[in-house]
Amino acid sequence: MTKHKIYTMSFASVYPHYVTKAERKGRTKTEVDEIIRWLTGYSQEALEGQLEKQTDFETFFAEAPKMNPSRALIKGVVCGVRVENIEEPTMQEIRYLDKLIDELAKGKAMAKILRA
Repeated sequence: MTKHKIYTMSFASVYPHYVTKAERKGRTKTEVDEIIRWLTGYSQEALEGQLEKQTDFETFFAEAPKMNPSRALIKGVVCGVRVENIEEPTMQEIRYLDKLIDELAKGKAMAKILRA
């Protein structure tokens, strides 16, 4: 099985795009970081460490301290694919994050984004 090219991309190379997408819609980097921390269990310091290390997506999710069990509540379509139907675990984690950032950019309240 060949791995998707995105797995080997550094998380740090995509992270600024998440922030830009949010900021274009009046949201903040702080909110983006909160979403990532909620999803992965990273502390802010550990998240920044992963960004500095240029960790690839596969490693970023593999090393996550505690993936949030509530992420199973994330439903919807990203890039034409239903996130809840993605079978490959790492790709599903990537798309969960994409979906959360989309929700942020669409103006959803943080409590709803974080499935509170």
